[in-house]
Amino acid sequence: MTGEHTDVTERVIESMEQSAEVYGLSRSAGRVYGVLYFASEPLSIPELVERTGYAKSTISTVTRQLTRIGLIHRRSSRGGGRRVRFEAEHEIWFILQDVFQQYLQREMQSTLRTLRQAESDLEEEKNPNAQERIRNLRQTYEDLQVVVRLAAEFSPEELRNALEEYDS
Repeated sequence: MTGEHTDVTERVIESMEQSAEVYGLSRSAGRVYGVLYFASEPLSIPELVERTGYAKSTISTVTRQLTRIGLIHRRSSRGGGRRVRFEAEHEIWFILQDVFQQYLQREMQSTLRTLRQAESDLEEEKNPNAQERIRNLRQTYEDLQVVVRLAAEFSPEELRNALEEYDS
C-alpha cells in the first residue's frame, strides 16, 4: 500500500473507514474514498488497487457504489486515454444534504406516521403514561424533522450565521 498519505492522513482515512459503516457502506468504501480524498490527482483502478491493497474486483464494486451516491466522480484520463480515473467529491456538505433529504426525511416521516397512529389508538385506552411518552417522542421527531429540513436547505455558513444571530 503505497501512496501520498502520511501517518496523519492515514489516521483520517481509518476514521473514514469506520464512518462509512455508520452510513451503511463498507469499510473498503471508506478507505477508497479517503485515499481519493487525499490524492493530488484522480486515480485509476490499478492505482487504487496499489494504494489500498484491495483486489481489483473490490475496487470496481466500491467505485461503482461511490460514484452512484456522488462521493466520487469518474474522470477521463489525461490525453484522452481510455482508462477511467476517479476523484473524490470534496464538498461533503452537499452529500450530507442529500442523505438528509433522501434517507432521514423518509425514516422520520415513517416514524411520525407510526407515532400519530399510536397516539390515535391510545386515545381509546386509559394509559396516560404511554400517551405522554408517545406524544413526547412525536414532538421530538417533529422538531428533528425541522432541523433536518433546515440542514438540507442551507449551507453551513448560512446555518452558522443564523445561529450566531440568534445567539446575540
